[in-house]
Amino acid sequence: MENRTARLTILIDPKKKKALEELCVLEDMNSSQKVRQLIREYIQSKLGDDWREKVLSE
Repeated sequence: MENRTARLTILIDPKKKKALEELCVLEDMNSSQKVRQLIREYIQSKLGDDWREKVLSE
């Protein structure tokens, strides 16, 4: 089970943020959900399909 207690703060161009938010609405997501999805996909691409065992069991 993922623990969502850590905060990641990023700086982004306001126009890109607006575009991201508008695109996320089309997928019925908010920008935080999309960023978490992108992070999971990135980790999986680098560590493989069993990344959850490697990362979440620590």
